[in-house]
Order: sequence, then C-alpha cells, then structure tokens
Amino acid sequence: MLIQHIGHAEFLLTLESGFRIVTDPYDASTGYPVQKIEADGVLVSHHHHDHDAVENVSGYPQIIDYAGVHTFSPGVRVTGLTADHDDAEGSKRGKTLLFLLEAEDLRLAHLGDLGCLLDADQLEALGQVDILLIPTGGFYTLDAAGALEVVRQLDPRIVIPMHYRTEYNADWPIGPVEQFTALFPPSEARFGGQALRVTKADLPCHPRIIVL
Repeated sequence: MLIQHIGHAEFLLTLESGFRIVTDPYDASTGYPVQKIEADGVLVSHHHHDHDAVENVSGYPQIIDYAGVHTFSPGVRVTGLTADHDDAEGSKRGKTLLFLLEAEDLRLAHLGDLGCLLDADQLEALGQVDILLIPTGGFYTLDAAGALEVVRQLDPRIVIPMHYRTEYNADWPIGPVEQFTALFPPSEARFGGQALRVTKADLPCHPRIIVL
C-alpha cells in the first residue's frame, strides 16, 4: 500500500492492484492547493466543506459516506463507524465517521474529525490497527494530548498525524503537528517524505510516528 498525504485530512491510498482510494477530499477554502485526483473510491467522514469535495475526484469513484460494512472490490473492505465530532456527544459539531480499511493484509484506520476518545464499541470494531491516520490539531478535533490518548487506546504500529496547522491554514485556531510529535521520544518520530509504502512485513515492532 502506498500512502500519500495530499493535505489536511486528505490521503491517496494506492493498492498493489492499482486500486486508488481518496479520503476526505478538501476544497479551496482550506487554503491548500486543490489537486484533481483520479480514484476508484472516496471515503467522506462528514459533510463539511474541508472533507467532502468529491467534485475534485475524477474517475467515477464509488463514494462511501455512511456507516456500515462496504466492499470496494474483492479483498478491499471498508467499515464505517459513527463517532462524535466533539467532546459533547456531537452537540457542538455533529458526527463524523471513522473508517477501517482492510486490504493487503493491512488494517488502516482514518479517524475523520474525531473529537473525543473512542468508546468500547468503537475499539472493538476497529480491533488491531496497523496504520492510524489521526487528527491532532485541536479545536475542531482531538488536540495533541487527546490524540495521544487515542494512540494509546489503539496501539497501532504506524501513526500518521493529520488536520493540523500549516502554512496553508495559518489563521485556523488549531495547533501545529509539533505539539503532537513532541509527546513522543525523538527516536519514534520521522518527518519528511511525500509518500510511505507499507506492507505487512514492513510494520515496525514498536509504534512509529511518521509526518508526511
């Protein structure tokens, strides 16, 4: 699996078969450059403008924006789980979806705009997560400390932060990724690189934080 962080909460996941999945495509209002991407499937965690710009994805993809178990293609399964967008049972910002992608003997979770810790049912449904894509910026989502707690809940092998402040959204009331990576020993965090290729055999024995 090839993982590319396009920006914000948008990733392009390319399987060895060539099947391409885009998560939470953003629009120009985020400040990030908009990329037109061709894909076979799109995961939309919730219908806020910075997560559901499916018009920027070409190729007539299958769009999954609701909870349940879905099959993109043989051997590519996605489970959508409902979660809260805030720490007040969704009363502030509504709901978001958590997605578990199972493909190529890997289990990858994209946590959308999760705003609170995971409950027992969500933890059971997600199970052992190999690769975790998690928001860390705070205000709209988990902050760095909350994201750390969710990492401890799931104990993934690879953690890729998302939804944090950068030069493109510098006026947003969210924190930079360094607030999250500072919570881990320097030896566990790696910065740089536009993409990460992962197989089951590549998974580290100890958790690794990778900022793309």
